[in-house]
Amino acid sequence: MEKKGSRAGVWISLILLILVGGFVLYIVAALKWSYSTGERAGYVQKFSKKGWLCKTWEGELVMVSIPGTMAEKFIFSVRSDAVADQIDKAAGKRVVLIYEQHKGLPTTCFGETEYFVTQVRTIE
Repeated sequence: MEKKGSRAGVWISLILLILVGGFVLYIVAALKWSYSTGERAGYVQKFSKKGWLCKTWEGELVMVSIPGTMAEKFIFSVRSDAVADQIDKAAGKRVVLIYEQHKGLPTTCFGETEYFVTQVRTIE
């Protein structure tokens, strides 16, 4: 004969497993599929590795369309050390950042912004 306490423990464990599994699947889906993709051109003004526990590359691209006008800033994150190295090497040059926008990430451990740079191209 089964005890009621052990049956309740199994159900609680099963529910917790389903909830944790669903959360992990949600994060994988949010990182895998992008909401939008695009390019931004300008000069990287700030770029650093930040975070207490989860270190991510965070940067700021200054876009100036016409000299003398107000500059627009594009705040971005980089998850790849190889892409971060390319951005570092292009310091002081005009660059094009190719990015993906990932909405709905539940934590800043993946990056402080929803814009993740995946490629860098230098403009001569």
